[in-house]
Amino acid sequence: MGWSSWNTFGLNISEGIIKGQANAMVTKKLKDAGYDHINIDDGYFGGRDKTTGQLLIHPQRFPNGLKGVVDFIHSKGLKAGIYSDGGYNTCGSYHGGDKTGEGVGLYQHDQQDCDFFFKELGFDFIKVDFCGGDPIHNKDGLDLDERQRYTAIAKAIKNTGRTDVRMNICRWAYPGTWVDDAGFSWRTTGDIYDGWKSVKGILAENLYMSAYCSKGHYNDMDMLEVGRSMTEEEDKTHFGMWCIMNSPLLIGCNLTTIKTATLKLLRNAELIALNQDTLYQQAYVAGYENGCYLLVRDIEQLNGTRRAFAVYNPDDEKKTFTVNFRDIDLDGEVKLRDVFQMKDLGSFTYSYEVSLPAHGTRIYVADAETRLERVRYEAETGYGGAYSEIEWNVCRYDESSVCSGGYKAGYLGQSDKNDLQWRNVYSQQGGDYKLTIGFLCGESRNITVSVNGKKIKALSFNSGSFSKVGRKSLDIQLQPGQNTIRLSNTSGWMPDIDYIDVERVVPTAVTSPAAGPRTPSAAYDLQGRPVDVATARGIIVSGGRKVLR
Repeated sequence: MGWSSWNTFGLNISEGIIKGQANAMVTKKLKDAGYDHINIDDGYFGGRDKTTGQLLIHPQRFPNGLKGVVDFIHSKGLKAGIYSDGGYNTCGSYHGGDKTGEGVGLYQHDQQDCDFFFKELGFDFIKVDFCGGDPIHNKDGLDLDERQRYTAIAKAIKNTGRTDVRMNICRWAYPGTWVDDAGFSWRTTGDIYDGWKSVKGILAENLYMSAYCSKGHYNDMDMLEVGRSMTEEEDKTHFGMWCIMNSPLLIGCNLTTIKTATLKLLRNAELIALNQDTLYQQAYVAGYENGCYLLVRDIEQLNGTRRAFAVYNPDDEKKTFTVNFRDIDLDGEVKLRDVFQMKDLGSFTYSYEVSLPAHGTRIYVADAETRLERVRYEAETGYGGAYSEIEWNVCRYDESSVCSGGYKAGYLGQSDKNDLQWRNVYSQQGGDYKLTIGFLCGESRNITVSVNGKKIKALSFNSGSFSKVGRKSLDIQLQPGQNTIRLSNTSGWMPDIDYIDVERVVPTAVTSPAAGPRTPSAAYDLQGRPVDVATARGIIVSGGRKVLR
């Protein structure tokens, strides 16, 4: 959490601007709300010493160098962030015409620059761009390997002896699962700009990335444009979805002239609490209907009765959306709190209807009587071992109107690593389950199903078309607690995957030592417990079977 100079000031930064923003962070009580970084982006460079290679600072923008600026930021109880590039040149030098940004990137100066930034100047954070390593973004046509460069930079940071420095990898797309070993956060999209189309596009690209977020590893949806020119509803969606999807929060507007409404939104303690929750989860898609998305995540306790959920309307017209509590694995009486309004709404059973303006989002915290086991695991909530948005012919997630969550996972198989797995399949007691795979395939393709590292069965799949969802089931056993279900094919392509359903197998009879076999109850709840039909309150359908609610 913090502030970054780029969105408002671009290359036109200075010592006075940076110190002014640090002051405002404190006086506007944003520091008290949890924002603690002041990050200097591109524009501070002054070339390199031709003899020593030492990085120089812009003589007009920062006539006193950067050390005093860092010390000033630290004196306010804040952390200081800096910027560089993985190649020779920065993005501002190429796209902004700032010639002082040529030759100042980390390439061939990794250790020298890291020692300067973190040992001599005392910076705490660094954003590392990649214009200098991508041939279409630099004048030299330099084409560098992302993994090699960011891994080398991470090693150079470690060599400084600083263990508290965090690196943001700014490759403008998810670079690959190797990134967990190099960065603290990573950009997943192209640059944000001040407009709804940009925010909507970034959200669309991150709806399927919940599996790639964990403690110390965050999907960065880019700096905030809140408080600039978008509408109040668009700002609320922008900030609220960044919070519940666990993106870093870097304010991009001018803090010295920030609007009252913007300040109130950015200081919303309950939204910030979602973003900073110590389960470190990114909300995942649990439903898609009427053009709206339902996203949900645990808060405070894994698999507990307290969850946060959002209903998001990306469309240009008003919508209504009925949240069925079973879709977010909750049952019984559910108490709701509106997080934007910071207001209790009361208790509800079965469902809650949400009215959404165009481009609007509503976010709630739900406290329920009962937590149900999750049945539906969308493909877009699975983890692809070889997933990358840069490499070709590896796992990718695509929109699909015939799929239940609006997305599917494809380009799976051909190697052991290019699999799809769900690492968070929870069972309260363990035991027998039915696994149903929803798939799309116009030819016969194979999947090997593994549970907790053990191969269960290899099956052949063909739904008749890549636009038609087929279903195939098999019996599996789960252990109590967390389980991993893995789909793989080491030598051929897998079908595209829509979802998996994981349903507890209900016993068909109960034996009593005294009375012998007896006929089981005619119906069961979602946990597989016999239910007295006479006292049942209604019937719903879940996973193709009728269960009492």
